[in-house]
Amino acid sequence: MNALLGVIFHSIGGFASGSFYMPFNKVKGWAWESFWIVGGLFSWLIVPPLAAWLTVPGFAEIISATSGRIISITLMMGLLWGIGGLTYGLGVRYLGMSLGNSVILGFCSAFGALVPSIYYNINPTPGKISFTDMLGHSGGQLVLIGVALCITGIVIMGKAGLRKEKEITKAPNLTGDKEFSIVKGLIIATLSGILSSFFNFGIEAGKPMAEAAVVAGFNPLFQNNVTYVVLLWGGLTTNLIWTTILHLKNKTYGNFTDKKTPLLNNYFFAALAGTIWFMQFFFYGMGESKLGNGASSWILHMSTIILTANMWGLYRREWKGVSKATIWTFIVGITVILGSVFIVGIGNSMK
Repeated sequence: MNALLGVIFHSIGGFASGSFYMPFNKVKGWAWESFWIVGGLFSWLIVPPLAAWLTVPGFAEIISATSGRIISITLMMGLLWGIGGLTYGLGVRYLGMSLGNSVILGFCSAFGALVPSIYYNINPTPGKISFTDMLGHSGGQLVLIGVALCITGIVIMGKAGLRKEKEITKAPNLTGDKEFSIVKGLIIATLSGILSSFFNFGIEAGKPMAEAAVVAGFNPLFQNNVTYVVLLWGGLTTNLIWTTILHLKNKTYGNFTDKKTPLLNNYFFAALAGTIWFMQFFFYGMGESKLGNGASSWILHMSTIILTANMWGLYRREWKGVSKATIWTFIVGITVILGSVFIVGIGNSMK
């Protein structure tokens, strides 16, 4: 029953993550940096402590009682993840919902399974699996095979993207992706996918805070909500710095008060996107508490997002009019990525 609930919770969280960017499409007349940071304020600053207050009322006391080392590591993982989250928006902007999410989350799935083990090789911790342990264990070897397969799938997806770019260049009326750029998009998506995986380790690093919430008598289902408060501070810091630079460079800070744009509508949809984004990890925490395996939870979460994002990509007709060969290349690529995700999940389940 716990496993079934875990899958359900992860599916809801994955759907939220794969869908959160859609409300941004309703924002009119604002630069990317404007709607991104408004959504981010809800994602990283407003909604997380509100969710923690509703589910773990003593979260502030737990955080203040946590050692500075744990806070620092969790925050650092949040900063690195924040760069990945920042470039995620740009990756989707240049590659579209389906291709962008598949490439980014493919990398995120693979490295999310590897980052913790590499860290434990550098900083050995009792009870934790290092990269060396993975090399000497059948489960770890399966994870590495899955990672290699994932990268193969990403290469195939990249080929589909190259074909799409050539086709829409010859016939621009085929698609609505006016900003589609395969080279720029793949570079950004690769960086985003690798750094986004640090969120998984941030949850692991902040586990003592979650465990303290359980010891204090709060519902284990919501224990990770405490960790999110600290972890997302890092994401907020990174994104706030970069969007401020963009606002100053592009002189777009006037967007927030520009009455020529539908201000109320823009604030509403940006806030909605940010809130939906956080819901992915609200349900992720619930799913992980049921499955009891952080790495496998991460893989399940990623695969659900990939499927959801591609459904939205079809809805937005991002591949309308391209050749059958390009579509089949894309299908093969996403199938390989999803297959790799499940292989990594099986490998992680083999303690």
